[in-house]
Amino acid sequence: MNSYILIGLGRFGAEMAAKLYECGEEVLAIDTNENIVDKIADRVTKAVAADARDLDVLQKLGAENYDRAIVAVGSDLAASAMITMNLKTLNVPYIMCKAHDDTYREILERLGADRVIIPEREVADKLALGLTHAGVMEYIELSEEYGIVEMEPIPEWIGKTIRSLEFRSRYGVNVIAMRKGDSIKIPPDINTPIVEDDMMVILGSYEMLGKLQK
Repeated sequence: MNSYILIGLGRFGAEMAAKLYECGEEVLAIDTNENIVDKIADRVTKAVAADARDLDVLQKLGAENYDRAIVAVGSDLAASAMITMNLKTLNVPYIMCKAHDDTYREILERLGADRVIIPEREVADKLALGLTHAGVMEYIELSEEYGIVEMEPIPEWIGKTIRSLEFRSRYGVNVIAMRKGDSIKIPPDINTPIVEDDMMVILGSYEMLGKLQK
């Protein structure tokens, strides 16, 4: 179990805090609005009305003892910057920030945030990937650069084997499993010809996965 301190309980922050708690993680949720804090109190480990821009407040809450921090006040750059600097001062091991746009992202990264996300853009990218590429059944994010897709084989792969198609050298991706109905084979048999009703589970960078499905 990891411990999280989540600051900013707007729509994104509140949902993130609740989901992490549902997954069995320890979550301290912080916001300056007492009404918002009261609404989420029973959906997290602990909820506190406090101003995380104050370093002393974070110290009193024991922020330095948490594994990860999420700063979800993306619309207020000054607040995000101040909170991020406070968390860095307290040596919180991992800091993720929500940003409003690329300018915010660049500033927060320079201040030491380990990851900066623009949620609306990330959601749009994932939905577009699934909607615009025929055969994409599932999409899983692994990191900022890599993901997994489950997709139908493209016509030119039918009747050929994973070995002969040389996915890694030709496409820069790895086929990590094959699924047929409820049966899944991990790792896949690289010498068995691919058939039309196979589902392929493929790991790669978002860039290469996008090119592959075009």
